[in-house]
Amino acid sequence: MSVVVKRTNTFAVRPLSETGEQLLRNLLDASAALWNEVNYQRLMRYNDEDGFEGDVWDADTGRLEGRYKGVLGASTAQQVIRKNSEAWRGFFRLKDQYHDESNTSVTEHPEPPGFRGNEDDGRQLKTVIRNTSYTVEWGDRSRLEILVGSELKDRYDHTGRLRLEITGNPNWPEYEKQGRLDLWYDETDSTFRASQPVTVSDETRDTPLADEKAALDIGANNLVACTTTTGEQYLYEGRELFHRFRETTREIARLQSKLREGRYSSERIRRLYRRRTRRRDHAQEALCRDLIERLYAEGVDTVYIGGLTDVLETH
Repeated sequence: MSVVVKRTNTFAVRPLSETGEQLLRNLLDASAALWNEVNYQRLMRYNDEDGFEGDVWDADTGRLEGRYKGVLGASTAQQVIRKNSEAWRGFFRLKDQYHDESNTSVTEHPEPPGFRGNEDDGRQLKTVIRNTSYTVEWGDRSRLEILVGSELKDRYDHTGRLRLEITGNPNWPEYEKQGRLDLWYDETDSTFRASQPVTVSDETRDTPLADEKAALDIGANNLVACTTTTGEQYLYEGRELFHRFRETTREIARLQSKLREGRYSSERIRRLYRRRTRRRDHAQEALCRDLIERLYAEGVDTVYIGGLTDVLETH
């Protein structure tokens, strides 16, 4: 019997022209604007005092979908609204866990879903595409195609299917089913990125070709030092990352010192916080991907972390 597991292909994409890039930015910006409007309506209906969900589900999402489907397409507008609904359900679930005295996994009071920037300071360019509204072709010239709304199609004299070049190779090119695609602009390295969930049967999953071992030492200036039983050693330095992290932290402190009395933050400060976090997360994810690929090539199937007490299976 074949067992199906979930995996994710994450990759960078490139528009094929300046017009294509502007169209993509308009699509992502409109998605963020729709998210903000749905979120605002739900926040206005949310009553935190009684601890219940209140009337957040009474937001007029149908009207908002109608306003944005010309730019996004009906399916993408629906997916943005659905993803906001999922964020709110997650918030209420965490809130219930927080108030459950027998549950100690949630130690801080959760906050409702936030906004994706604003028009004046710039929105976070991000959208989500239904699994039937995009296609991916892997090969020597891998590409991603997504549907766009009729208004963007007419504005840019476009075919209605935006083609993007994919850079890099997927971890899971052979899959049984694709899920909803996340597509966003990564400000840390000025790159458009996509995340494609897929289901893969155990028959197609890659496994190391040997049973070698590796030990990781995690530190500060050197983020990871790795030694394998094959004799290979890998060192990932973190000095530049920490330098940039400290510089951003100093800039945040400088801006906070200039705030008027009674204020503790600003949109510029919040944006720096988000950029610092994304830069850190991106570096960690890139490190993990590179290290796992190297260890797989070495035939490593077990990784010992720190004091060799915790074991992480790489397959």
